[in-house]
Amino acid sequence: MSIIAQYGDVFIILACIFGFFMAWGVGANDVANAMGTSVGSKAITIRQAILIAVVFEFLGAWLAGGQVTNTIRKGIIDPALLSDDPQLLIYGMLASLLAAGVWLFIASMRGWPVSTTHSIVGAIVGFAVAGLGVDSVGWPKVGQIAASWVVSPLLAGSIAFVLFKSVQFLIFENRDPFAAAKRYVPGYIFLVGFVVAMVTLVKGLSHVGLEMSFGDSLLIAIGIGLVVMVIGILMENRVDRAKRQRSSSSFDFNSVERVFGVLMMFTACAMAFAHGSNDVANAVGPLAAVISVVDSQGDVGGAAALPWWVLILGGGGIVVGLVTYGHKVIATVGTGITELTPSRGFAATLAAATTVVLASGTGLPVSTTQTLVGAVLGVGLARGMAALNLRVLGTIALSWVITLPAGALLSIMFFFMFKGMFG
Repeated sequence: MSIIAQYGDVFIILACIFGFFMAWGVGANDVANAMGTSVGSKAITIRQAILIAVVFEFLGAWLAGGQVTNTIRKGIIDPALLSDDPQLLIYGMLASLLAAGVWLFIASMRGWPVSTTHSIVGAIVGFAVAGLGVDSVGWPKVGQIAASWVVSPLLAGSIAFVLFKSVQFLIFENRDPFAAAKRYVPGYIFLVGFVVAMVTLVKGLSHVGLEMSFGDSLLIAIGIGLVVMVIGILMENRVDRAKRQRSSSSFDFNSVERVFGVLMMFTACAMAFAHGSNDVANAVGPLAAVISVVDSQGDVGGAAALPWWVLILGGGGIVVGLVTYGHKVIATVGTGITELTPSRGFAATLAAATTVVLASGTGLPVSTTQTLVGAVLGVGLARGMAALNLRVLGTIALSWVITLPAGALLSIMFFFMFKGMFG
């Protein structure tokens, strides 16, 4: 207990520095994943992507990120086992933040789209097994998280496959693709608004004091979906049919993609919201644990009342990461796996966003990276295996496999370093 009283301020300062570094990694790697399809399909510019990320990442974290933060903070390790040595939890969370931040820095430099969720979960499990013993880890919860890493890309890929097939059938195979796009795209825009609103209302708002019945949530989500659809229709009406340049039946496809460009603005917002709701917890969760233990003088089971500046620190780190190094991972996800157009990017992004917000509602920290790559893969499969760059997919899969042990080994090293420094 005396160690926490003696070094409490030092622990919080270190946690803030490492938390910002980890948030930088989330911005450089994971936000780039979230925006990769939108920028890669040329639906939005990198400047617009940053603006969307700033607003919707913060809203996602604040409105729908509470349950995932709790899982990261105290779902993986049983806090009761640390009641006699609360400083060990602080060393471990500091080590986890630093380890995950270092690995994300390396991956972002290489342009690898790795998972911040893999990184932080691997780091927490690593220090817990090495420093506290195998029994300290909540293996059932870790098993759930690990299963979600398989289920989420499969689910996102399946949704993306079905969405893109519906786009092909309803629009691209229509006798007048441009008129069909004008007719059906508002329905897809409604779907974007409805899905994000519904999951947020049903699962995400309890921690800010708003409890709603399922029926009320359904009505409000439909209303929000309709409002978003009307905004989309107004934007869509400004897209004109391209002039016929030759007597080819494909002359309308550029006009159709421009209509889908409008839709991609909405799916980019949905993806940023979904990402914020799930992955900001990776940086804020361990930081919340450190602040909670220090403020409560060693009570590891205390409630984590997050100061307002912690979210700003996390959001700031994410924006800096996206601006400085996001372009490398955007290139891998946006252009490396399969050639993306706005219509293909829409299917991938909406499928990934739907999967991630559903996971956030259940409190499972899924991998946004795996979910989005799974969705892009689903779109590629809808076009045929020849449309996929299997070499890039192999590199991504290898970087995923390496991430867990890399996070764990770095975390173990940093854990014993802090334990030695502070006694």
